Amino acid sequence: MRKQASDNKERLLGSLHDGRTTHIMVTVDQEALTSQSLIPDILTSGVSVIRINCAHGNQAIWTEIIRKVRQSSQMLEKPCRILMDLGGPKLRTDKEDESPCVMKISPRKNAAGELTLPAQVWLAYRGTDPPAHLSPDAVLYIDNQDFFSNVDLDDSVFFRDARDREIKLKISLKLSSFTGVMSECSKTAYVASGTQLYVKGKGKKKGKNVIAVVVDVPLAEQSVTVKSGDLLVISRDGTAERKKEFAPTSRFHRVKCSSGYLYDSVKPGETIAFDDGKIWGVIQGTSPSEIIVSVTHAGLKGKKLGSEKSINIPDSNIKFDGLTSKDIIDLEFVASQADMVGISFIRDVSDIVMVRKELQKLKADNLGVVLKIETKDGFEKLPRLLLEAMKSAKPLGVMIARGDLAVECGWERLADVQEEILSICSAAHIPVIWATQVLESLVKSGVPSRAEITDVASARRASCIMLNKGKNVREAILMLNAILQKSSLKQKAA
Repeated sequence: MRKQASDNKERLLGSLHDGRTTHIMVTVDQEALTSQSLIPDILTSGVSVIRINCAHGNQAIWTEIIRKVRQSSQMLEKPCRILMDLGGPKLRTDKEDESPCVMKISPRKNAAGELTLPAQVWLAYRGTDPPAHLSPDAVLYIDNQDFFSNVDLDDSVFFRDARDREIKLKISLKLSSFTGVMSECSKTAYVASGTQLYVKGKGKKKGKNVIAVVVDVPLAEQSVTVKSGDLLVISRDGTAERKKEFAPTSRFHRVKCSSGYLYDSVKPGETIAFDDGKIWGVIQGTSPSEIIVSVTHAGLKGKKLGSEKSINIPDSNIKFDGLTSKDIIDLEFVASQADMVGISFIRDVSDIVMVRKELQKLKADNLGVVLKIETKDGFEKLPRLLLEAMKSAKPLGVMIARGDLAVECGWERLADVQEEILSICSAAHIPVIWATQVLESLVKSGVPSRAEITDVASARRASCIMLNKGKNVREAILMLNAILQKSSLKQKAA
């Protein structure tokens, strides 16, 4: 029995040669393309699986990430498999159409509002990323490549920001190998595309000499601060008028979600959550184009709700297929480039059947399939889902996607839910990937919490543990690797 489980794990995830029995997976994104060392560093630190999320990026970006992973794996002689997660029918808030293309530059100040550190602003020719070893507070792209040969260290460049205030940038670093310079900004500024950069002439050349124009400023992130007792209107097109029945004293907000699945699935009285459960509410009313929500929980001081934030409706009978039209397009790429595909938001046996048919069309006989369990339906139907998936000879695995799962099933049930998933998969000899917020504090801040270390102790029973991306991900990999190796030595000694 143990041999069958071990064989199934090796078929899906590959073999391990460093004394561990548990694989380490790390999510990477476009950042891997701007850093020459990221992929080699994480492979040498102990990673044996790379995850790419198809909800972000595009095929050109994914192709280059995969090329770098394959190349580094071969060069370092570190076997590494690639999992690509399909985006799936995840409900999210949309970006507002009228969001301005403005970037805020913020120097650091103390409690008295006094400047403590100027903002580091990287000025670069359009499409050129800053060097991997620099961490600027902001990046401004400009349209004139000659700009960089015409400025020197300690030069001052000026612009008038979106509030018509004059702002000075002082050139603080110039690297000959990069088409860009670092500058310092001591005042808060709001910069839009079309902003002119100029120098001030002296003598006969006195006046403003425009030397470049800012381009490609992205849409500004817009958000609303939601508090308990507020009313929140979700609309298909982002427009909503105050209803007569709303109390005059009600705080009223709106967000946009264009997914028709949401409006077809919910009913008054059902709960709804936003941003991984940071905001909760009860649905008060629905129409084909609007949902009215009364906010019940949003922290003591309220929570910000912006675009691209998750929406969960755990009480609702949501109506959508297991694969979206984008998933089907992405699946063709995944089948030709990756070792495994992650199927997001699996809810029903029919979703498995749909996935199998699409893979048969693509003749993807050797592609591993990972069922991501992140909904209440997916958890409750797991035995039936596994029985259906096991009809295929493809390598099979299950991911415990604890982020959405905690919101869907309830925080108080999460520990029992993940234990039950482990037990069911163990009985079926199916490898499990333990995911979401593993060593999250270490990845983000560089210091782990005590609870995270004990979480890893539970996670090591899985076949693979997934870490998310972050600036301290290498340190997290090294710590996780050390914990897993010590655990394996104890198991062998026993």
